[in-house]
Order: sequence, then C-alpha cells, then structure tokens
Amino acid sequence: MENPQIKRVLVSVTDKTGVVDFARALVDEFGCQIISTGGTARAIADAGVPVTAIDEVTQFPEMMDGRVKTLHPRVHGGLLAKRDDASHMAQAAEHGIEMIDMVVVNLYAFQKTVDSGASFADCIENIDIGGPSMLRSAAKNFASVTVVTDPRTYDDILSEMRSLDGRTSYETRQKLALDVFTTTAAYDGAISRWMSEQLSEGEELFPPALELGLKKKQDLRYGENPHQAAAFYTRDDYPNAATTLAQALQLQGKELSYNNYLDLDAAWAAVRECSEPACVIVKHLTPCGVCQDTDVTRAYKRAHECDPVSAYGGVMAFNRPVTGETVAAIFDNKQFVEAIVAPEFSGDACEMYASKPNCRLLATGGVNAPGEAIEYRSVEGGLLAQVSDSVAEGEDVFTVAGDVQPTPEQMDELLFAWRAVKSVKSNAILIAKDHASVGAGGGQPNRVNSARIAVEQAGDKAKGAVAASDAFFPFRDGFDVLADAGVVAVIEPGGSIRDEEVIQAANEKGVALIFTGHRHFRH
Repeated sequence: MENPQIKRVLVSVTDKTGVVDFARALVDEFGCQIISTGGTARAIADAGVPVTAIDEVTQFPEMMDGRVKTLHPRVHGGLLAKRDDASHMAQAAEHGIEMIDMVVVNLYAFQKTVDSGASFADCIENIDIGGPSMLRSAAKNFASVTVVTDPRTYDDILSEMRSLDGRTSYETRQKLALDVFTTTAAYDGAISRWMSEQLSEGEELFPPALELGLKKKQDLRYGENPHQAAAFYTRDDYPNAATTLAQALQLQGKELSYNNYLDLDAAWAAVRECSEPACVIVKHLTPCGVCQDTDVTRAYKRAHECDPVSAYGGVMAFNRPVTGETVAAIFDNKQFVEAIVAPEFSGDACEMYASKPNCRLLATGGVNAPGEAIEYRSVEGGLLAQVSDSVAEGEDVFTVAGDVQPTPEQMDELLFAWRAVKSVKSNAILIAKDHASVGAGGGQPNRVNSARIAVEQAGDKAKGAVAASDAFFPFRDGFDVLADAGVVAVIEPGGSIRDEEVIQAANEKGVALIFTGHRHFRH
C-alpha cells in the first residue's frame, strides 16, 4: 500500500508546546483540515488557524465535563478503517465516517498530578481515557495513520511531509506507533502503581504485580567489558527523581559508560550519608577515600590522601557545589578523574575542566536525601526487591558493650565510620581518623582478611583511630587485628554467638566497643 496523503488531522494535546505552529503549517503548506477538542481547539482558533470542533464531526456534544468527547465511531472508525479493504471503506461510507490521517495527542499529566500531592479525586480526573484510546487506534492502523505524541518531533514530521508531497513514510509511521505503545504502557503502569498504593494504604511495599516505568535514556558504548552491549534506563517515578544521578545534567565529557554509572552510583550514595561537606572517591565500586570536613576542598584533599594510588582513574562525588578552588586541588594532585558528580559546579570550575574534556561533570541540582525507596537487582529470570538501606541512626540507640566508655570525640568519629562503612562491600571493615577513612577492607570471604587489609592500608594511621565493621565479628580474631594495630574504638552490630569473646577482647585491650543492633551488608 502506498503512503497516504495526510488531509485530516485530529489534534488534542495536554502539552501545547508548539502545537499552534504545527497546526498552522499543516493547514498553510498541505491544506489539511484540523479537527480538535476543548482547550486545544480554542488555542488553535485563537491563533487564527482554521479548526473544526470535534462535535461537528461526531454530531454529538462533548459531555460529562469532557469525559466523553472522542469516544465515538466517527473518530475511531476514521482511525481504524483499513484503507485497502473494500468492506471497511464501504461500511465507513454507509455511516458517514471520514478517514483521519494523522493524530496528534499527548496525555493528561497523571504522574505530575500525583507528584504534586493532589487529592485522590483530582488524580482520578487526570486519568486520560480518550487520549490513550485514540493513540492505540491510530497506532494499530499505522499502515495508514501517522500518530504523533511528542512535540519535539513536530519539525521532523513536517520536514518529511515536505519531502514526500504531504505524506510520511511507512518506516516513520511504524516507529511512531512503537512510541505510542511504549508511552501508553508507561502511562498505564503509573496508574497501576498509584492505585496499588492507594488500595494498600501505603502498607504493601511489594505488591503482587510490579510495573516499573522505565525509559531508555541512552545506549552505552558497552557494558562491563567491550564485548557486552549495554543501555541505561531511567525511572521517572523514583522519589525525588529530579536530583538523582539518573537525571543529572552532564555538563561536559564523553558519554558515560556502564562502569561509570555503577561507580558514580556508589560514590553518590556514600557522600549523601554525610551531613557536613564531604568527598568520596570510588574505584571499581570500592571507596578508596571518604572524608567530611569544614569545606569540600579540604574534604577532597584528605579523601585523596587516604589512597592516592587507587584514587587515580576513579570517580568522585561531592555533597556541596564544586568550585575552582576544589578543581585546583585536584589538578595539583595530577589526579586523572573519570567523572565527578556534585549538586552543581561553579563557572570557574567548569572553565578549568574544559581543558580536560574527557572528564565527565554531572550536576544533580541538589542532594536527594536517602529515603525508603525500593531498590531492585536482577537475577537470572527474575528480580529482587528490597527497601534501601536507610536507617535512622543516633547515639541513643547504640549500646556500649564493654567496660571502656568511648569519649564524645570517639563516639562522633565512630558515627562517621559507621555511615562510611555502608559503602564498602561486605565483609566490610573501615578505619577512620579525624572524619576520614584511612584504611578499608571489603569483598573478602572472611572478616579477618578484611581487617588485615584495612590495617595494612592504614599503617601508622591506625594508631588512635576508630573502626567500623558492617556485621558482627564471628570470632575475636578480626577484632584482635584492629586492636593490635592501635585502633581505640570499634563499632559493629553485635549479635554473634561469640559476642562475649569479642567483648572480652575489647576489655583486655582497653578498646571501646559499641553495638548498633543492625548491620550494613552490601553484596
């Protein structure tokens, strides 16, 4: 079947960006008849563009506060009729149904209404019925009908029509139809998630069926290794989505890789644990420097000192804006950085990094506080879901397990170490001094080896330092490694059947021991 010429266009949009100019071009350049509804019809008419009201086509008034206006055979018959089927066309002629060659529709802003905190009734009213119905009818019949959902495509559609004598290509219509079904699936998914939340009254964290609103942001150069294809998808329904890593604005640098995203996610999660100005440096999903200080430049310098060798070629995260002063410190260290994420970058910081175009700079626009969001991980043939590891921690919920009382300064240091150890792979041990990590061991199949790695990395800095363990010590040997290196206080969950042995070791060696009652495994 040849590409049909576009003569009748139905326009009904919530997002009216560019729609008047698009309608004008369709009329002036191609002689199209514009059919429209409600506010869209008024906007087009007010601009002096000829428009036919939908009720003139249906011979039936818009009614029930606009709930019923396009759900009519003269609309859907004009969209669904097969143009090359004599029976379809005869039935259309018998009932006075004229063909509609293009549909320009975008949907009620349901998710935005939900995010605004609107009432239940207002959310219900923003469930679009006619829009998805028209989109699906038009998309099903893409062989004959062009369906447009995104204002950003208006110019491309017009360009193709100019080159094809008022027509669009089959390939374009097929691609636009796919866009429709992707859009309506995500729209229905958002409604399903919201309705499930309403029915469970917020108590059902894990509903029987799960719809994730995923949208491809970009194809990646490759995955963990060059022979693996990869892509990145975003979730618009994620809490505080605007300030997440997924929505960060990339200010410069080449495209992010799969591994970049993983490392940046680990660094961004870790730096948000700190309320004071902080810097986290991550390499291969492992923090090689965590520090909070009076300003981010000092925090960076001390984070870099934790492990300068590993820091080279890593990624960094800051919980405060990055200035030229911070960039100068990075340059002074001659540190190659793959990517940096921060709430924002000053003008001079951007100017300075312009000389290093391979480094990616990502501005989130803010710091999204960790909340009770659900996180997901894939396994073969399935998906794991859990509440994110966000625990309201404070000194008042901790227990001094041994005879030695920590000083207020040590307790403050222990709280920093306890927050920082969350970002290290289990079994995790982190040694901290003056609110900076000086040694870390993780990802080991036994805890004593993690302790040895942390102590070796810390060296003399372990003397007078504190340590955190993400889970209990199954034996006292790991604790002994820390104490023998000069660590003066340790924080850990407790709960081992050998806790008494660890407490005895703490008392023998004069080390303060704090039990938290919960752990921070990170597999």
